[in-house]
Amino acid sequence: MRPYVVTEGRAHPSRSTLDLVTLLISADGPSPSGLGPEKRRLTELCRPGALSVAEVAGHLSLPVSVTKVLVADLLDSGHIVTLAPVPAAVPSDARILQEVLDGLRARL
Repeated sequence: MRPYVVTEGRAHPSRSTLDLVTLLISADGPSPSGLGPEKRRLTELCRPGALSVAEVAGHLSLPVSVTKVLVADLLDSGHIVTLAPVPAAVPSDARILQEVLDGLRARL
């Protein structure tokens, strides 16, 4: 199916806050019965647990840009919610890492 049919002719999502690692979860709110097939499938994919926008695009075999439009629509209608991605880890103290390395070298 052509992307413009899936997105109802829109090329850009209503939100610019979505990126590839934004996590999506189906909301317990409105019934997905009135949704189109792609949107319904998207909510089903996110029901058992969180999936990223990139994972959803892969499962739906749709371009990420099209998936973002669908996700934004579902966010606006309350069918899905987003979670912030896990923040990057803070680097460990170099001294502690050196002690671990020294300890490993001493055992080998």
